[in-house]
Amino acid sequence: MTTTVFCILLFAALLHASWNAIVKAGTDKLYSAISVSGSATLIALVLLPFSPQPSAASWPFLIVSCALQVVYTVLVAKTYQVSDMSQTYPLMRGTAPLLVALIGVMALGDRPSWLAWSGIGVICLSILAMAMRHGRIQSRKGIGLALLNACFIAGYTLVDGTGVRLSDTALGYTLWTFFMNGFCLLSWAMVARRREASGYLRLHWKKG
Repeated sequence: MTTTVFCILLFAALLHASWNAIVKAGTDKLYSAISVSGSATLIALVLLPFSPQPSAASWPFLIVSCALQVVYTVLVAKTYQVSDMSQTYPLMRGTAPLLVALIGVMALGDRPSWLAWSGIGVICLSILAMAMRHGRIQSRKGIGLALLNACFIAGYTLVDGTGVRLSDTALGYTLWTFFMNGFCLLSWAMVARRREASGYLRLHWKKG
């Protein structure tokens, strides 16, 4: 991994943690998550006409990924309603890499080296250690939701890993992912909870 790629990954991690913090800080976690996803949809909509389009072979993976990420986004909002972000966010992000590695070995035939396994173990244990405060669990329901969400994170990570290779364009595939995720959430909000969602988005659109 080059230094440039490493720095890009760290910056992406910062952006990811930032949108989670925005959701956690919102007065309504679900509508806050929809606001963030909806804003990403608008950005993707502007950029899609100027990007390469993914091949047809990747579209089934895009659809499955969208379904997984919609559930993931809703679970993030639900998790932050009942628990502290400093505990549940590390659990979600720390457990998912281990699940991805295990599924890759058992189902996809990956063969990580012992050094790769050591790195995965150190990273996961370090992140999970951040989730504990004085060795006590703060919210059992929050822990359960965080671990469930880790499964969805691992799911869309594996699906996207295959889909983006088939798409022939990482940019086009990623933009469609953001567009579809936010579009589905916004559409549901406007159909099922139009008055509440519209009122929240009108007041808090800047955060999104």
